[in-house]
Amino acid sequence: MTNHATAPAVAPEQGGGLAEELAYRLHQQQLTAEYGRFALRTRDAAALLQEATRVCALGLQSEFCKAMEYLPDEGQFIVRAGVGWKPGVVGQARTGADAASPTGYAFQTGQAVISNHLAGETRFRTPDILREHGVKRAINVLIQGDGAPFGVLEVDSPEEGRFTEADLAFLQGFANLLGVAIDRQQAEEALQASQARAEANEARAQASEARLQQALAHQEVLTREISHRVKNSLAIVAGLLSMQGRMASDPNLQRGLEDARARVATIAQVHDRLWRKDEVHTVNLAEFMGELCEQLRSSATPGQTLTCDCAPVMVATDQAVPLGLLANELVTNALKYACPSGTGVVRITIQPYEPGQLRLMVCDKGPGLPPDFDAAKSKSLGMKLIATLGRQLGGRPEWLSTNPGTRFVLDFYPQKRPAHEL
Repeated sequence: MTNHATAPAVAPEQGGGLAEELAYRLHQQQLTAEYGRFALRTRDAAALLQEATRVCALGLQSEFCKAMEYLPDEGQFIVRAGVGWKPGVVGQARTGADAASPTGYAFQTGQAVISNHLAGETRFRTPDILREHGVKRAINVLIQGDGAPFGVLEVDSPEEGRFTEADLAFLQGFANLLGVAIDRQQAEEALQASQARAEANEARAQASEARLQQALAHQEVLTREISHRVKNSLAIVAGLLSMQGRMASDPNLQRGLEDARARVATIAQVHDRLWRKDEVHTVNLAEFMGELCEQLRSSATPGQTLTCDCAPVMVATDQAVPLGLLANELVTNALKYACPSGTGVVRITIQPYEPGQLRLMVCDKGPGLPPDFDAAKSKSLGMKLIATLGRQLGGRPEWLSTNPGTRFVLDFYPQKRPAHEL
């Protein structure tokens, strides 16, 4: 597997800022996607495990990582693959599988284990192999596909610091991906071993490969615990990046993939505008939306007009991110569908409404909504994204036909401080 990504110089636990946090998490998502493509190509089980340990160590910027397989006949684990360990560990070392060890606990319960201070750990005993290598913190997650658990994936660091819930989300998602890949590998080996079970095992191999691609498409579920400052935006980024897993030559899917790519670019633009401000915790809504609308005008045709009227209210960055993404999605859709002839006016406003509330409106004079339109039942990725962003802002999106045209309305309470300070 060739890795074209460059790891951020500063990890979040080392004091990195908002930009470094986003870059760090995006780097993890890129590593996961690249490994998924590698897993689809390789037929070597040992290479599958070894590459997984290398990528996970890189993704968490740690010196050590190992993949351990459970040996039911012995009741313990064997280190099948790893990076950073002394000679004699990989392929030979064995560790206990009882619940008194972090590895055994993760395997028996299915619950991940984070130990950020092994020297003072009271829940579990510290395995000898970790003490011998000077490991100070560790994180263990279960490796399991659709069958019996395979073992445990563990990342260890001799450096001071802490593994976060976001790190856990990355590693658990990676372990799930690895588990499905192992399932497929085992199914293919079974096919080679017995022609009598060829038909059933081939179906299993194909199903496992399909689940492997689905696992790539749902990586956003495993990034929900990212730090307060960027948790909303990173969840969206993860969801959009997951579209990379839907690899197909079908033109419709290709268009969907391109739409996802464009949305990822929008996220990057929104964050870039926020980080260029002197104050990264709050943003002037009128200035922020004005800059965003100016960017959107550049993508409109000469006959399309976009007007923007937003109150100069200060809101937290946590709220500005989903608000900017929501406005971008709505305006882009309006320019595309409400102005089919290449001419028309789209208007976006954010003004005080009820006491303490703001009202976001996006209006057009296009053909309006279809008679059977139901946003809640729509299967469109764009509509689901709009609904998700609306919920993140604490409001309920409303779609109204204005004959002619369409009006989108969302009432929400402005947040004055970052979520982690509330």
